[in-house]
Amino acid sequence: MKVLRNIYLQRELLLNLTLRELRTKYRRSFLGWTWSMLNPLATIVVFTFVFKVLFKAQPEPGDPSGIDSFALFMLSGLIPWGFFSLVTSLGLGSILGNPTLVRKVSFQREILVISQVLFAFVQFSIEMAIVATVIGLASGFWVLLYIPQVLLLMVLLALFACGVALALGVLTVYFRDLTYLWTIVLQLAFYATPVVYTDSLLASEISDPWLSILRYQPMAIFVRGFRTVLYDGKSLGLGQILGMLLACAISLAAGFVIFSKLQRRLPEEV
Repeated sequence: MKVLRNIYLQRELLLNLTLRELRTKYRRSFLGWTWSMLNPLATIVVFTFVFKVLFKAQPEPGDPSGIDSFALFMLSGLIPWGFFSLVTSLGLGSILGNPTLVRKVSFQREILVISQVLFAFVQFSIEMAIVATVIGLASGFWVLLYIPQVLLLMVLLALFACGVALALGVLTVYFRDLTYLWTIVLQLAFYATPVVYTDSLLASEISDPWLSILRYQPMAIFVRGFRTVLYDGKSLGLGQILGMLLACAISLAAGFVIFSKLQRRLPEEV
Protein backbone atom coordinates (compact mmCIF):
# COMPACT_ATOMS: atom_id res chain seq x y z
CA MET A 1 0.00 0.00 0.00
CA LYS A 2 2.92 2.33 0.68
CA VAL A 3 4.26 1.72 -2.82
CA LEU A 4 0.87 2.45 -4.38
CA ARG A 5 0.54 5.61 -2.28
CA ASN A 6 3.97 6.83 -3.42
CA ILE A 7 3.11 6.12 -7.04
CA TYR A 8 -0.06 8.19 -6.63
CA LEU A 9 1.86 11.07 -5.05
CA GLN A 10 4.34 10.96 -7.93
CA ARG A 11 1.62 10.73 -10.58
CA GLU A 12 2.92 13.86 -12.34
CA LEU A 13 6.23 12.11 -13.01
CA LEU A 14 4.31 9.06 -14.25
CA LEU A 15 2.29 11.27 -16.61
CA ASN A 16 5.40 13.04 -17.94
CA LEU A 17 7.22 9.75 -18.61
CA THR A 18 4.16 8.39 -20.42
CA LEU A 19 3.84 11.53 -22.54
CA ARG A 20 7.55 11.34 -23.36
CA GLU A 21 7.06 7.87 -24.79
CA LEU A 22 3.98 8.94 -26.75
CA ARG A 23 5.76 11.95 -28.26
CA THR A 24 8.91 10.11 -29.26
CA LYS A 25 7.41 6.82 -30.47
CA TYR A 26 6.95 7.83 -34.11
CA ARG A 27 8.82 11.12 -34.20
CA ARG A 28 9.76 12.14 -37.77
CA SER A 29 7.83 9.18 -39.12
CA PHE A 30 5.70 9.94 -42.19
CA LEU A 31 2.92 7.49 -41.30
CA GLY A 32 3.11 8.12 -37.56
CA TRP A 33 0.72 6.05 -35.46
CA THR A 34 -0.47 4.21 -38.56
CA TRP A 35 2.56 1.97 -38.04
CA SER A 36 0.96 0.63 -34.87
CA MET A 37 -1.57 -1.21 -37.05
CA LEU A 38 0.65 -2.17 -39.98
CA ASN A 39 2.58 -4.85 -38.06
CA PRO A 40 -0.47 -6.79 -36.81
CA LEU A 41 -2.16 -6.38 -40.20
CA ALA A 42 0.91 -7.77 -41.95
CA THR A 43 0.93 -10.68 -39.50
CA ILE A 44 -2.74 -11.34 -40.19
CA VAL A 45 -2.11 -11.42 -43.96
CA VAL A 46 0.76 -13.90 -43.53
CA PHE A 47 -1.10 -16.20 -41.12
CA THR A 48 -4.28 -16.04 -43.20
CA PHE A 49 -2.34 -17.16 -46.25
CA VAL A 50 -0.51 -19.93 -44.37
CA PHE A 51 -3.38 -21.34 -42.32
CA LYS A 52 -6.43 -20.42 -44.42
CA VAL A 53 -5.07 -20.85 -47.94
CA LEU A 54 -2.36 -23.49 -47.56
CA PHE A 55 -3.65 -25.56 -44.63
CA LYS A 56 -7.37 -24.85 -45.24
CA ALA A 57 -7.98 -23.91 -41.61
CA GLN A 58 -11.51 -22.73 -40.93
CA PRO A 59 -12.77 -21.61 -37.51
CA GLU A 60 -16.34 -22.30 -36.54
CA PRO A 61 -18.71 -19.36 -37.16
CA GLY A 62 -19.22 -17.09 -34.18
CA ASP A 63 -22.11 -18.21 -32.00
CA PRO A 64 -24.51 -16.38 -31.97
CA SER A 65 -22.90 -13.57 -34.03
CA GLY A 66 -22.68 -15.69 -37.18
CA ILE A 67 -19.31 -14.16 -38.18
CA ASP A 68 -17.42 -16.54 -40.45
CA SER A 69 -14.05 -14.93 -41.16
CA PHE A 70 -10.62 -16.35 -40.38
CA ALA A 71 -9.09 -12.85 -40.48
CA LEU A 72 -11.55 -11.47 -37.90
CA PHE A 73 -11.21 -14.62 -35.81
CA MET A 74 -7.44 -14.14 -35.65
CA LEU A 75 -7.64 -10.35 -35.26
CA SER A 76 -9.73 -10.69 -32.09
CA GLY A 77 -6.95 -12.74 -30.50
CA LEU A 78 -3.84 -11.28 -32.12
CA ILE A 79 -4.34 -7.68 -30.95
CA PRO A 80 -4.59 -8.63 -27.23
CA TRP A 81 -1.59 -10.94 -27.63
CA GLY A 82 0.36 -8.14 -29.33
CA PHE A 83 -0.38 -5.82 -26.41
CA PHE A 84 0.89 -8.35 -23.86
CA SER A 85 4.01 -8.96 -25.95
CA LEU A 86 4.66 -5.22 -26.30
CA VAL A 87 4.18 -4.44 -22.59
CA THR A 88 6.50 -7.21 -21.43
CA SER A 89 9.13 -6.36 -24.04
CA LEU A 90 9.06 -2.67 -23.08
CA GLY A 91 9.17 -3.62 -19.40
CA LEU A 92 12.38 -5.57 -19.98
CA GLY A 93 14.29 -2.43 -20.91
CA SER A 94 12.45 0.11 -18.78
CA ILE A 95 15.04 0.18 -15.98
CA LEU A 96 18.17 -0.34 -18.05
CA GLY A 97 16.99 2.34 -20.48
CA ASN A 98 16.91 5.05 -17.78
CA PRO A 99 20.23 4.71 -15.90
CA THR A 100 20.54 8.43 -15.11
CA LEU A 101 17.13 8.60 -13.48
CA VAL A 102 17.76 5.43 -11.47
CA ARG A 103 21.16 6.60 -10.21
CA LYS A 104 20.53 10.27 -9.49
CA VAL A 105 16.83 10.76 -8.75
CA SER A 106 14.91 9.48 -5.76
CA PHE A 107 11.49 8.24 -6.85
CA GLN A 108 9.33 5.12 -6.92
CA ARG A 109 11.10 3.20 -9.67
CA GLU A 110 8.07 1.07 -10.49
CA ILE A 111 6.90 4.20 -12.32
CA LEU A 112 9.39 3.48 -15.11
CA VAL A 113 7.60 0.22 -15.86
CA ILE A 114 4.06 1.52 -15.33
CA SER A 115 4.67 4.43 -17.75
CA GLN A 116 5.48 1.87 -20.45
CA VAL A 117 2.25 0.02 -19.67
CA LEU A 118 0.23 3.23 -20.01
CA PHE A 119 1.99 4.11 -23.26
CA ALA A 120 1.25 0.66 -24.71
CA PHE A 121 -2.36 0.91 -23.47
CA VAL A 122 -2.92 4.03 -25.59
CA GLN A 123 -1.78 2.11 -28.67
CA PHE A 124 -3.86 -0.88 -27.59
CA SER A 125 -6.95 1.33 -27.30
CA ILE A 126 -6.50 2.64 -30.84
CA GLU A 127 -6.11 -0.88 -32.21
CA MET A 128 -9.12 -2.21 -30.31
CA ALA A 129 -11.26 0.70 -31.52
CA ILE A 130 -10.37 -0.23 -35.10
CA VAL A 131 -11.05 -3.92 -34.43
CA ALA A 132 -14.45 -3.14 -32.90
CA THR A 133 -15.31 -0.94 -35.89
CA VAL A 134 -14.32 -3.61 -38.42
CA ILE A 135 -16.25 -6.32 -36.59
CA GLY A 136 -19.18 -3.94 -36.21
CA LEU A 137 -19.27 -3.32 -39.96
CA ALA A 138 -19.13 -7.07 -40.56
CA SER A 139 -21.90 -7.95 -38.13
CA GLY A 140 -24.29 -5.03 -37.86
CA PHE A 141 -22.71 -3.19 -34.91
CA TRP A 142 -24.01 -5.54 -32.22
CA VAL A 143 -20.48 -5.29 -30.78
CA LEU A 144 -21.34 -1.81 -29.46
CA LEU A 145 -23.49 -3.52 -26.82
CA TYR A 146 -20.38 -5.20 -25.42
CA ILE A 147 -18.05 -2.17 -25.26
CA PRO A 148 -18.10 -2.16 -21.39
CA GLN A 149 -16.97 -5.79 -21.36
CA VAL A 150 -14.23 -5.06 -23.92
CA LEU A 151 -12.99 -2.20 -21.71
CA LEU A 152 -13.02 -4.52 -18.68
CA LEU A 153 -10.98 -7.09 -20.61
CA MET A 154 -8.48 -4.42 -21.69
CA VAL A 155 -7.96 -3.17 -18.13
CA LEU A 156 -7.59 -6.67 -16.70
CA LEU A 157 -5.08 -7.63 -19.40
CA ALA A 158 -3.12 -4.43 -18.73
CA LEU A 159 -2.94 -5.23 -15.01
CA PHE A 160 -1.80 -8.78 -15.71
CA ALA A 161 0.85 -7.61 -18.18
CA CYS A 162 1.99 -4.91 -15.74
CA GLY A 163 2.77 -7.51 -13.07
CA VAL A 164 4.82 -9.57 -15.53
CA ALA A 165 6.61 -6.43 -16.79
CA LEU A 166 7.51 -5.34 -13.24
CA ALA A 167 9.19 -8.67 -12.57
CA LEU A 168 10.97 -8.73 -15.94
CA GLY A 169 12.12 -5.12 -15.66
CA VAL A 170 13.98 -5.60 -12.39
CA LEU A 171 15.21 -9.14 -13.10
CA THR A 172 16.80 -8.03 -16.38
CA VAL A 173 19.08 -5.65 -14.49
CA TYR A 174 20.69 -8.62 -12.75
CA PHE A 175 20.32 -11.22 -15.50
CA ARG A 176 20.98 -9.53 -18.86
CA ASP A 177 20.44 -12.77 -20.80
CA LEU A 178 16.76 -12.53 -19.85
CA THR A 179 16.28 -10.09 -22.75
CA TYR A 180 17.14 -12.82 -25.26
CA LEU A 181 15.47 -15.61 -23.30
CA TRP A 182 12.17 -13.75 -23.15
CA THR A 183 12.07 -13.52 -26.95
CA ILE A 184 12.12 -17.33 -27.09
CA VAL A 185 9.52 -17.58 -24.32
CA LEU A 186 7.18 -15.25 -26.24
CA GLN A 187 7.52 -17.33 -29.38
CA LEU A 188 6.66 -20.52 -27.51
CA ALA A 189 3.82 -18.84 -25.60
CA PHE A 190 2.30 -17.51 -28.83
CA TYR A 191 1.77 -21.01 -30.19
CA ALA A 192 0.63 -22.23 -26.77
CA THR A 193 -2.16 -19.64 -26.90
CA PRO A 194 -5.21 -20.15 -29.17
CA VAL A 195 -4.55 -17.14 -31.41
CA VAL A 196 -4.41 -18.88 -34.79
CA TYR A 197 -6.31 -22.05 -33.89
CA THR A 198 -9.48 -23.02 -32.06
CA ASP A 199 -9.92 -24.76 -28.72
CA SER A 200 -11.64 -27.66 -30.47
CA LEU A 201 -8.56 -28.23 -32.64
CA LEU A 202 -6.38 -28.20 -29.54
CA ALA A 203 -8.60 -30.76 -27.81
CA SER A 204 -8.46 -33.09 -30.80
CA GLU A 205 -4.65 -33.13 -30.91
CA ILE A 206 -3.56 -32.96 -27.25
CA SER A 207 -4.70 -34.90 -24.20
CA ASP A 208 -4.58 -34.16 -20.47
CA PRO A 209 -2.69 -32.98 -18.50
CA TRP A 210 -1.12 -30.82 -21.25
CA LEU A 211 -4.52 -29.88 -22.61
CA SER A 212 -5.61 -28.45 -19.25
CA ILE A 213 -2.33 -26.54 -18.87
CA LEU A 214 -2.62 -24.97 -22.31
CA ARG A 215 -6.32 -24.26 -21.97
CA TYR A 216 -6.08 -22.54 -18.59
CA GLN A 217 -2.77 -20.72 -18.88
CA PRO A 218 -3.44 -16.97 -18.33
CA MET A 219 -3.06 -15.66 -21.89
CA ALA A 220 -5.33 -18.41 -23.21
CA ILE A 221 -8.03 -17.24 -20.78
CA PHE A 222 -7.64 -13.61 -21.88
CA VAL A 223 -7.61 -14.39 -25.62
CA ARG A 224 -10.66 -16.63 -25.17
CA GLY A 225 -12.40 -13.80 -23.33
CA PHE A 226 -11.77 -11.26 -26.10
CA ARG A 227 -12.91 -13.77 -28.71
CA THR A 228 -16.08 -14.56 -26.75
CA VAL A 229 -17.11 -10.92 -26.76
CA LEU A 230 -15.80 -9.71 -30.12
CA TYR A 231 -16.16 -12.77 -32.37
CA ASP A 232 -18.94 -14.81 -30.79
CA GLY A 233 -20.97 -11.84 -29.57
CA LYS A 234 -21.64 -13.25 -26.10
CA SER A 235 -21.21 -11.93 -22.59
CA LEU A 236 -18.30 -13.14 -20.48
CA GLY A 237 -19.00 -16.01 -18.14
CA LEU A 238 -18.47 -15.70 -14.40
CA GLY A 239 -15.74 -18.35 -14.56
CA GLN A 240 -13.86 -16.38 -17.21
CA ILE A 241 -13.98 -13.17 -15.17
CA LEU A 242 -12.87 -14.93 -11.97
CA GLY A 243 -10.02 -16.63 -13.84
CA MET A 244 -8.77 -13.31 -15.18
CA LEU A 245 -9.10 -11.60 -11.80
CA LEU A 246 -7.08 -14.40 -10.20
CA ALA A 247 -4.39 -14.11 -12.89
CA CYS A 248 -4.21 -10.32 -12.33
CA ALA A 249 -3.95 -10.68 -8.55
CA ILE A 250 -1.15 -13.26 -8.72
CA SER A 251 0.74 -11.36 -11.43
CA LEU A 252 0.59 -7.98 -9.68
CA ALA A 253 1.44 -9.40 -6.26
CA ALA A 254 4.42 -11.33 -7.62
CA GLY A 255 5.58 -8.38 -9.73
CA PHE A 256 5.52 -5.85 -6.89
CA VAL A 257 7.14 -8.28 -4.43
CA ILE A 258 9.98 -9.19 -6.80
CA PHE A 259 10.54 -5.54 -7.71
CA SER A 260 10.57 -4.49 -4.05
CA LYS A 261 13.08 -7.18 -3.10
CA LEU A 262 15.53 -6.43 -5.90
CA GLN A 263 15.31 -2.66 -6.37
CA ARG A 264 17.69 -1.75 -3.51
CA ARG A 265 20.83 -2.33 -5.58
CA LEU A 266 19.50 -0.95 -8.85
CA PRO A 267 21.65 2.24 -8.81
CA GLU A 268 24.83 0.13 -8.60
CA GLU A 269 23.74 -2.48 -11.15
CA VAL A 270 22.44 -0.29 -13.98
